[in-house]
Amino acid sequence: MTPDPKSLRTTPGPGGWREIDVRDAAGALAAFDLVDVRETAEFGAELGHVPGSRLVPLATVPVAMRSWDKAKPILLICRSGGRSGRAAGALIAAGFTDVYNLTGGMLAWNEASLPVER
Repeated sequence: MTPDPKSLRTTPGPGGWREIDVRDAAGALAAFDLVDVRETAEFGAELGHVPGSRLVPLATVPVAMRSWDKAKPILLICRSGGRSGRAAGALIAAGFTDVYNLTGGMLAWNEASLPVER
């Protein structure tokens, strides 16, 4: 059974989204819409990407999010957590209610030796 993201150990951010540790996220990937906000060249580069994630570069998020379900849990991913934090703020401002930022991004994901695709 896929865990409910709200039952995971997450920390509310100052902007209304939740920070989630890579290990907690790894155990609940199926519960999220996985969105990687890095650039195209980064998605397949050395750090790779979380299996099942889709690339939506940060600059394209404002247009792309118009077609997303505002109630579905969304996990935002980037290299270190900065760009995905900015994307999380944009989603919250647009009325999304279940937004998560991967703490430490792909750097932390790789450091934890979690699976990646390249």
